[in-house]
Amino acid sequence: MIFPVLLCGGSGTRLWPLSRKSYPKQFARLMGDESLFQASARRLAGDGFAAPLILTGDPFRFIVTEQMAAIEQSPLAILIEPEGRNTAPAVLAAALWLERTDPGALMLVAPSDHVIADGPGFCDTVQAAVSRAEAGDLVTFGIAPARAETGYGYLELAKDADPTAKTPQNLARFVEKPDAARAQAMLDAGNFLWNAGIFLFSASTVIAAYQKHAPDLLEGVRASIDGANTDLGFIRLEETAWRSLEDISIDYAIMEKAENLAVMPYRDSWSDLGGWDAVWREAGPDDAGNVCSDHATAIDCKDTLLRSEAEGLEVVGIGLDDVMVVATSDAVLVAHKSDAQRVKEAVAALKKRGAAQAENFPIDHRPWGWFESLVVGQRFQVKRIVVHPGAKLSLQSHHHRSEHWIVVQGTAEVTVNDTVQIISENQSIYIPLGAVHRMSNPGKVPMVLIEVQTGSYLGEDDIIRYEDMYARGQGAKG
Repeated sequence: MIFPVLLCGGSGTRLWPLSRKSYPKQFARLMGDESLFQASARRLAGDGFAAPLILTGDPFRFIVTEQMAAIEQSPLAILIEPEGRNTAPAVLAAALWLERTDPGALMLVAPSDHVIADGPGFCDTVQAAVSRAEAGDLVTFGIAPARAETGYGYLELAKDADPTAKTPQNLARFVEKPDAARAQAMLDAGNFLWNAGIFLFSASTVIAAYQKHAPDLLEGVRASIDGANTDLGFIRLEETAWRSLEDISIDYAIMEKAENLAVMPYRDSWSDLGGWDAVWREAGPDDAGNVCSDHATAIDCKDTLLRSEAEGLEVVGIGLDDVMVVATSDAVLVAHKSDAQRVKEAVAALKKRGAAQAENFPIDHRPWGWFESLVVGQRFQVKRIVVHPGAKLSLQSHHHRSEHWIVVQGTAEVTVNDTVQIISENQSIYIPLGAVHRMSNPGKVPMVLIEVQTGSYLGEDDIIRYEDMYARGQGAKG
């Protein structure tokens, strides 16, 4: 049995404005009707695979459970990292957690934001690497390079290795992301593979590697695992020990130092969607080299990506060549595809200016559903709020605002102080400033309402929670 370990951290700044810190790319629908995270979970399911062990951050814990439920899967466990510390601590936390019940458990560590077109073929490749992992090797997966790519690290095969083999091969070394000339030289040499950042090994093998090469990490992560507590079914790693850990990748901490390495070649389509140029490539350009989403039109364009991510927003390109345009309801990106890796510079510039678009998505996901601001003015705000069937907002009050709710779809059960009533479509209710209130969806379809806020301060942190089924505490998200 193989235990998939899905890593769900990171901010995905190179796919801004669709991917942001508040809602990173693994949860977005970049390639079809499912998110990259959902596609990853589906791919690593079925015969030979256990339910996935998921590592993510606190803001995303309910997004993970919601998206898993949508594809009718249940995780083995969800470990909550107090803050991002890169892949080395995350992988070790998974290994220590699995070791408690099965020291020999085989772990397939995979980022949750990759695109692999042939899921069954990839699973066959994983199975072909099992024997080396069971024998005590650390197996990494290498992708046959399709071009001289400068955005990936590389794996240099040993002299006796065959890059076309369908069995694990000996690995000489890891190579950092190269410049263009070095990337071309490695492509021409024929004995290099892209580093996919996917690994297969037993829990006991990788723990032994940490003991040898990163003992300080092992001590700190073990303390965090030992001090972990269960909260609403999530496993929260102990915060103090975790925050003291070095921020380091597993490549630097372990793989570049270990001797018991093997590489499993994979020769079919793969992408980490590391930029909009990769999205353009994986989406399958038409005969003119264009990729257009719904509500996007290319006129006399060539090698261009046009995407509209906002309902009712049309994007039209005329006479464009090698350009990418991505429009959301609150931001528009326009750049040459050759500058795809510079998108993170835009995020940094916006963050420096204090622009909310740098990190916050216009749709704010909560454990009960989501909301988006439609209009924001001086002393008023209009929101659309969607509440999942059976979900319930916290019992709360506000110091600075009153609210007016109009139900436009479904049915709401509304509490205002001591009064509980059912509000149906086209009905409304007023929530006075300071009133203790909540809403829930007692129905079997999503409930949608329009909320009009008025007051001197409309920030999301003006919430006093008295009761909450999601145990979020006080503040905007708790």
